[in-house]
Amino acid sequence: MRPSTYFSGENQELFLQDIRAIMNLFQIGAAGPPLGRSSWQQLAEDSFYIDNYAAIEADAVRVSTAVFVRESAAVISFEQAHQAASLPVEAAKTARRLVRLNLLLLMRRITGEKGGPWGILSGVRPGKMVRKLLEPGLTPETVIDKLIGDYALDRDKAELIVEVVGRQNRLPQFRHNARQISVYIGIPYCPSRCLYCSFPGFALPAEAAVGSFLTALAMDLRAARQLIDQYGLELQTVYIGGGTPTSLLNEQFRQLLEMVKFFLGETVPAEYTVEAGRPDSLNQIKLELLKQYNVNRVSLNPQTMQEKTLKLIGRKHTVEDIISMFQKLSSMEQFYINMDIIAGLPGETEADMQDTVTRIAALHPDNVTVHTLALKKGSRLKMSLEECSELLPGRQTTENMLAIARQAMAELNMHPYYLYRQKYMSGNLENVGYAKAGTECIYNVQIMEENQTILGVGPAATTKAVQPLTGQIKNCYHPKDVHTYMKNLTTYLAERNAVIAGLFE
Repeated sequence: MRPSTYFSGENQELFLQDIRAIMNLFQIGAAGPPLGRSSWQQLAEDSFYIDNYAAIEADAVRVSTAVFVRESAAVISFEQAHQAASLPVEAAKTARRLVRLNLLLLMRRITGEKGGPWGILSGVRPGKMVRKLLEPGLTPETVIDKLIGDYALDRDKAELIVEVVGRQNRLPQFRHNARQISVYIGIPYCPSRCLYCSFPGFALPAEAAVGSFLTALAMDLRAARQLIDQYGLELQTVYIGGGTPTSLLNEQFRQLLEMVKFFLGETVPAEYTVEAGRPDSLNQIKLELLKQYNVNRVSLNPQTMQEKTLKLIGRKHTVEDIISMFQKLSSMEQFYINMDIIAGLPGETEADMQDTVTRIAALHPDNVTVHTLALKKGSRLKMSLEECSELLPGRQTTENMLAIARQAMAELNMHPYYLYRQKYMSGNLENVGYAKAGTECIYNVQIMEENQTILGVGPAATTKAVQPLTGQIKNCYHPKDVHTYMKNLTTYLAERNAVIAGLFE
């Protein structure tokens, strides 16, 4: 059995985060505080000792990484790697990259495992780095080679992210306009909580409680409108998410859409999305309301087309309910329709994924977003992991599921147009949005690439303020708890006002 814990050497403060990130890829945790280099001979069994030496020279950054492995009481093995790079402006950043690369390559050699296809990249938004690499005029092929060589990505992931960024750069709506913004509206209620979900959704309370929430939301929307008017901002997209916004009762849902119309203007932005989520949260009245208030994008999220899995994850609807509701939405000929699915759900196999994408392909949605299961803190799945870990597909199975989905999307003439990653994601993989040409959700691109200021309205909403000249980002957050949100709303609105004022004053 290979070691399952590690110690880092002394004077490694600059690299501790990088060491942790790489060792996490191999499910190896820190055993304790840093140790002196002379201590490696006293290592406990079943542990690694990691040490790095970095030198910034006149023309280069040079890094050496050593890994000592205590395999038994009598056996210690030793591996070492060296990397060098020409001296950039940010030498420390380059040293950290080289430490990650050294350690990943050493751990692959020691364990015989890959540690995931994204190499040393651990950020949520790999597209931002790729966009910077492309800006000096490097060709896509050169950037792909750089991602493989300097960051240890698998070729298919390097090609995927370069394709995504290229498509985004060709979207006319993606071009930066300092005074063009989007508004996100968070509705915190859900019919029930899914097994994998950590989102702070609450079961729909009594009408009076929802009424109080909608009153607070109106105040929040009014303040957002005042910011738009005060700074002469242009609204590009509106996105109502949650939670499950359509879990509101019919009249409550009408009130919500009427408030959005009243405060954000009679003129509907080019993109107006409502996340419907589950088919059992919709009915004919709500469909007519979506049409009446000029919503033009709806997300219907089955997550899977397997009956057994729907029951396991806590969904109260059937596959047939999904198909029926999709057909009703499609027949109205007003909406671009997105469907979400998840790779790596408990108990599922490659055959299940193939069946799911085949059923979805038969419906011909405009967009499909393929998520990888993330074991999020606070989710029932994370809390019960010891009981159901044997149900979770392995890393290779989950990776195969993503490949099956990607092939199915290509056969539908859909292309990847946005990509992001998350902590605790199965197999160290990714989430990818696919779309038919001309149907891309611009909000998804803007929020994930942090290319635009987003005003967050409602509980758990984030306001993301993007500095027009420097691209620097400042966030402020509404609280997740509905009661805290309502009680202290004026305080949170003042914080949001200050963040936005910092952009334009």
